Amino acid sequence: MNTFYRLTTSSTLLLLLSSPAVMHAQYAPQQSPPPGYGEHGGWDNAPSEFNDAQRRGFQDGMVGARKDYENHRQPNVNNRDEYRHPNVPHELRHDYREGFQRGYDVGVRHMMEGGPDRR
Repeated sequence: MNTFYRLTTSSTLLLLLSSPAVMHAQYAPQQSPPPGYGEHGGWDNAPSEFNDAQRRGFQDGMVGARKDYENHRQPNVNNRDEYRHPNVPHELRHDYREGFQRGYDVGVRHMMEGGPDRR
């Protein structure tokens, strides 16, 4: 009787887990976020007035700050090769560095001081 009960329970469980509803919930494509999601106000978003070079620099600065934090280095934007020798066309270096420094500062404040940008 005990073996029959286990076999019946296992069969029922297998049947339920392989039902179309469970399979759909498990393998359904993910829905995209609603329009406007993540476009405004995140501490890690570049300011809207930034141009493309500044936005790229901002994101790279955030990555640099995270690397310094993870490697327990003192925060200093001048120690980042990406800041000193950016891999962008010469005419975009000023904008890139401006964005990099701002992103680095925001990242450092967020990760090392545990809070949002306080500017």
